[in-house]
Amino acid sequence: MTPTPEALSALARAWGARWPEALAVWSPYTKLAEPRLCVTEEDEEREHLQGSFAMIRVADHAVVIGLREVLTKGITAFPLQVLAHEIGHHVFAPGDLRDNARLLARIRRGLPGQEDQAGLVANLYLDLLVNDRLHREKGLDMAAVYRALRQPGEDPPRLWRLYLRTYELLWSLPSGDLTPNTPVDDALEADAGLAARLVRAYTNRWLDGASRYACLLLPYLMEQSDQAGQRYLAPWLDTRRAGEGDAVPDGLAELDDDELLGPIHPAEDPELSGLTAPTGSSTPGDAHRELPGGQKNQYRPPTEYAELMASLGVKVSPSQLAHRYYRELALPHIIPFPQRVLPRSTDPLPEGLDVWDPGSPLSDVDWIETVSHSPVVIPGVTTLERRMGESAGAEPERRPPDLYLGVDCSGSMNNPRQRLSWPVLSGAVITLSALRAGAKVMVCLSGEPGSFTETQGFLRHEDTIFGVLTDYLGTGYSYGILRLKETFLDAPPPKNPVHLLIVSDSDIFHMLGAIKEGWDIFAQALTQAGGGGTLVLDLPFAEHYAPQLDRVRSLGWGVHLVRSQEELLSFARAFSRLRFGPKGQVRTQ
Repeated sequence: MTPTPEALSALARAWGARWPEALAVWSPYTKLAEPRLCVTEEDEEREHLQGSFAMIRVADHAVVIGLREVLTKGITAFPLQVLAHEIGHHVFAPGDLRDNARLLARIRRGLPGQEDQAGLVANLYLDLLVNDRLHREKGLDMAAVYRALRQPGEDPPRLWRLYLRTYELLWSLPSGDLTPNTPVDDALEADAGLAARLVRAYTNRWLDGASRYACLLLPYLMEQSDQAGQRYLAPWLDTRRAGEGDAVPDGLAELDDDELLGPIHPAEDPELSGLTAPTGSSTPGDAHRELPGGQKNQYRPPTEYAELMASLGVKVSPSQLAHRYYRELALPHIIPFPQRVLPRSTDPLPEGLDVWDPGSPLSDVDWIETVSHSPVVIPGVTTLERRMGESAGAEPERRPPDLYLGVDCSGSMNNPRQRLSWPVLSGAVITLSALRAGAKVMVCLSGEPGSFTETQGFLRHEDTIFGVLTDYLGTGYSYGILRLKETFLDAPPPKNPVHLLIVSDSDIFHMLGAIKEGWDIFAQALTQAGGGGTLVLDLPFAEHYAPQLDRVRSLGWGVHLVRSQEELLSFARAFSRLRFGPKGQVRTQ
């Protein structure tokens, strides 16, 4: 039977009136925007409500209710329970976008081969947490909602029977009160007991219990391969699209301790089994396990990062995701914000008047002088602006050199959007440090003979710079020396001193010899740039290239050698402080 518009409008008024009471269930100080009560199909499409009678969005803290489904499913008598449940997702679990992302990351670790089901598992886990608190602490009869939703003769998937049996154990309900009238096997009964203990044990640190719950549900997901099971569970998924939008949560490029330790089944958790955990542990269930060492193990691979964002519903381009990934990893290593040296190195000195150009900012117009010269204001004709000169100040001015970053992007280099690229991460550290210090940056990726890509000159626009830095070519064998010729020898001299930084390997020596006058170009570009140059080479056996290295140094280039690409990060930290910290900035007086 199709609900009438009059019935839906009356239901919207009735449910809207219960909103303040639902907020007060959690706290008299809880504040959230009014719920989006969808009356028509157009309302549901506008709010992106599909397949469920309720949903939340953590990006804009919205609660959305589909009243047509509420009427169809026969739960019109439970506005307080439903609204308080959705509010609970905002104020308790998952709470915000970052915790929702961390939750999914941990659950994915517990679902090998079933990672695409992380949203479903997260939804079931969060609902258990919220409903148990509402039923046990807030005094709401949440079991009545599940009783009202039962259909005669229904045959739900085994996963749903486990889920409902968990509630029966949590709330001391008789078997069959919520579950269908089908026998509960011993394995399901044992798993429901573990799930109930997990919900109670981890209710105040629910992120720690997420991967454990995923391990518990994994066998049920593996046996539930039919589409019918997916369709049965769809109406209950109110948080599955909670993170949808263009907001990218922070703090996900690195793995947290729970992910590094790996998932553990609840049956093996000392905290749930009753075994005594070591004293002083903040997470007793993990106290007997040690974190794996090595900085390399702390980083989430770029592909996993992109998959996690996709599971959250984050809708941004691969280039923007790569930008956020490498920016987040680089931030702990960049230079502190530089401090200005006062007094000014130059002082403004009024010198005269010029005609104001209409293409200039309106704030440049000197209105007093303009109306003094002519009572009729004609833009670009009678409008005047003050011409300013400079007088020497009391302190020498210090400016950072601009940065030219040339990165070998040949076939021997990793695609930074598939695997962690240490040259790109190091370039990100140096680039962000340069921008923070006030420098402009030009990035060139080169894999030649083959192709190259570069920014259009020296910029301060981070998105554009990272769009090039995180790109991938995979052509040729080395950075192309002709890139220096086109930028510094065939173009006008740079306005500011530029430091040349080239990141490559031993193949650059072959490139220098193969290009006509390659070594001369290498020397002349350094002179023309005016800010020095550094050649960073991945050379595990540097002694084999001693003559070439001596020749590079004789031209005035600095040389830094690393034995593995991972060492580039330490170089980037030191280089950034040397070149863009206060001591590395160039005196201009």
